[in-house]
Amino acid sequence: MRVVLAEDQFLLREGLTRLLEPHGFEVVAAVGTGPELIEALAMHDPDVALVDIRMPPTHTDEGLRAVLDARRRRPGQPSVLLSQYVEQLYAQELLGDGAGGVGYLLKDRVFESSSFVGALRRVAAGGTVMDPDVVSRMMSRNAQDRQVSRLTDREREVLGYVAEGRSNAAVAAALVITEKAVANHINNILAKLDLPPSKDDNRRVMAVLTYLNRS
Repeated sequence: MRVVLAEDQFLLREGLTRLLEPHGFEVVAAVGTGPELIEALAMHDPDVALVDIRMPPTHTDEGLRAVLDARRRRPGQPSVLLSQYVEQLYAQELLGDGAGGVGYLLKDRVFESSSFVGALRRVAAGGTVMDPDVVSRMMSRNAQDRQVSRLTDREREVLGYVAEGRSNAAVAAALVITEKAVANHINNILAKLDLPPSKDDNRRVMAVLTYLNRS
């Protein structure tokens, strides 16, 4: 699986390359600035891009802007953004096209190698992965919403896991319940939030995130 990696800190860039290669990822370009990232994405059309949001020259949102530009040129370009802090605005912009194939993780997650690699694979396959802290922020903002307030405590737990991009099996394992119970909870959640039912994991995730992402 071909990866374009963008991270301005040399040691972290090298560390990520060494972390990914044993898992079958080929880092076809490893760059340290926004302009280099734009060029690398256009040149390589990678299976997935792993991008730090804040990069030179301004250290603001060059990584995000490069990814959004790449996704306009190549709709659905799978991309995972890394950030030091939770910035909900970044998540909103990343989810804006509704196409999936996106991830937003805090840099701390990099050190959880198995889940981090799993997240990259899900995004490369067109899935959507949101950091638990980002999901928590979204849910907190919507806590007073009339429809969200109708959810039971267990349904809120399930909703949080679904929004992170977890499959029914992963949610069941996390909560130590059956997959059938998870499916029932999800059906109840979608009904209470007036969202259309779907057996497609990513459509379901995107529907939930779009709901939580609304102003």
